[in-house]
Amino acid sequence: MPLNRILSSRWVKVPVFALCLVPALLLGWRALNGDLGANPIEFITHRTGDWTIRFLCITLSITPLRKLLRLPDLIRFRRTLGLFGFFYASLHFLTWFVLDKFFDWNEILKDVVKRPFITAGFTAFVLLIPLAVTSTIGWIRRLGGKRWQMLHRLIYVSTCAGVVHYYWLVKSDIRLPVFYGAIVAVLLAYRLVARLMKSRMATVRATASSLERI
Repeated sequence: MPLNRILSSRWVKVPVFALCLVPALLLGWRALNGDLGANPIEFITHRTGDWTIRFLCITLSITPLRKLLRLPDLIRFRRTLGLFGFFYASLHFLTWFVLDKFFDWNEILKDVVKRPFITAGFTAFVLLIPLAVTSTIGWIRRLGGKRWQMLHRLIYVSTCAGVVHYYWLVKSDIRLPVFYGAIVAVLLAYRLVARLMKSRMATVRATASSLERI
């Protein structure tokens, strides 16, 4: 069966959804079996943070992959993947907010203001909230296509802030944050080049059209 046909199936979203839940289910299983290491809060924080960045990178990769691989139906999964990115970001934030800080607002605000890596992470999470809220077709209609697209470009800023948060957090072994940063840089560079090429082609067409009318 051709891949395009599989991607266009109405049922294919079910296994995709199930696969996206696997990291959370495995984490829950480890928690039930007391297999979260010597520092469970740190383990949960790191795992949920890793999966947040992974899902954001996968979400950003949908646009270039659908064009390069000529698989237009990949776009059907972008919203699901983006929402799972927000889901794991929420688990990451709640682990810190509830388990680490015990709802201590004063301590939380001090951390956000005084600790740069938390400032970056908090910024990344806050920027994802309006994207999750406006992810439905109804919100696309309310905002209009152009305004909705402009708003959802915040994912670029949020993902970059997330990488910076990770980089400042680890301090010594920076291989993973640098790896994710390189992926994000390539994905953003692709969009920039594609936009420049599109603008150049539009200019060429406009010039050609003007010459034809002379």
